[in-house]
Amino acid sequence: MAVKYLSEDWAKEVTQALNSNDAFQQQAGGKTVKLQQVVQGPDGETKYYFKLDSGTVEVAIGELADAEATLTSDYDTSAQLSRAEVNATAAYMSGKLKIQGDLMKLMQLQGLFNAMPAAVKDVDVEY
Repeated sequence: MAVKYLSEDWAKEVTQALNSNDAFQQQAGGKTVKLQQVVQGPDGETKYYFKLDSGTVEVAIGELADAEATLTSDYDTSAQLSRAEVNATAAYMSGKLKIQGDLMKLMQLQGLFNAMPAAVKDVDVEY
């Protein structure tokens, strides 16, 4: 059954998919990062976060007080990133993805982020 993008169910499914994917876990091992995502949609803003602590991921709807970086985009760009139709570097360079915070850390974690689309490809998402 499909889960609605940016819903609590979506966040739970993505968390489970990332934590159970071997390739993603290889990239995630021993790493930590706390990211706030802000998606500006037709119905207002949706905030969710991505927290990685020593290989364990948590994706949840809401705000993270001590985020190392905040990524902001419109709904369409966020959905394209989620579906791996565009990568974050291209979205950032074109101005569709705005990043505030520790850009250097994000660049160091590029392998981790590149492993995410394959890890979540089986999550049935309704956009």
